[in-house]
Amino acid sequence: SLVGIVLLFIFIIIALFAPIIAPPLSDNPYQVPRMSWDVNPQPPGFPMSDDIREVYDFMGTEIKYDKAICGTAEGGYDIFYGLIWGTRTAFKIGLITVTVAGFIGVFIGSISAYFGGWIDEGLMRITDIFLSFPFLVAAMVLTTILGRGLDKVMIALIVFGWMGYARLIRGSILSAKEETYVMAAKALGVKDIKIIWKHLLPNTIFPVMVQGTMSIGSMVITAAALSFLGVGAPVGYADWGQMVSFARNWIIGAPGHAGQYWYTVLYPGIFIVLFVLAWNLIGDTLRDILDPRLRGEL
Repeated sequence: SLVGIVLLFIFIIIALFAPIIAPPLSDNPYQVPRMSWDVNPQPPGFPMSDDIREVYDFMGTEIKYDKAICGTAEGGYDIFYGLIWGTRTAFKIGLITVTVAGFIGVFIGSISAYFGGWIDEGLMRITDIFLSFPFLVAAMVLTTILGRGLDKVMIALIVFGWMGYARLIRGSILSAKEETYVMAAKALGVKDIKIIWKHLLPNTIFPVMVQGTMSIGSMVITAAALSFLGVGAPVGYADWGQMVSFARNWIIGAPGHAGQYWYTVLYPGIFIVLFVLAWNLIGDTLRDILDPRLRGEL
């Protein structure tokens, strides 16, 4: 738990102070600056090319740093800048998609479980239909239909990401709605919506919170996969999947120089692994805290 908290704290600091750590060189801070026009990646410490410097000087942009600390990817894109601002992208994708998908799933699952009957049957069959689609393939197809862009990626992840929350909260409410306090509230004439909101959800929402915490990393990996496949973030957007995509032709290295371009895939890969690991560790900790059976209370 301590490792997860420390890792997450580090990523939060990086995201908050991104404009200081990697000052933007354009009006769009999520556009990764190019240190050169060279197709081949360049090693860490590569200085900004004179022709690129002239372009920024012409635009009246103050250049606060002129070296690629982590090297450059294919096309001269600065890896360090992509990693720092990609942290904000990862938080944006993970938090927004999980929050919205969780809200939709909780709403559908709670209504289905509480009222039962044909409502439960209809909503669960719709859920089963969505579950029948492979998550990554369905998200890729929908993103392709909607068009390339980070907002389209998040829409696709939300559309095919709410079903697990719906099933989880449904199972919890099905067992909780037979409890005495729910029966008493019904006998007193409390409205159904109020019973769900004030009595059932506060006592059944904890498994959903645990799943949501652990799903943040999964959403970030899926978004990175979509960017790697070319249907996610636009070219040059500060996204970890985009940075890995730039390295696809250089992972093995040049003939006779295996691993020559190690930095193109190592740095973004480490950021993705540590970010997902942080959320998984925190999710495990949250489960241990909220589950009384694991605390030995039951």
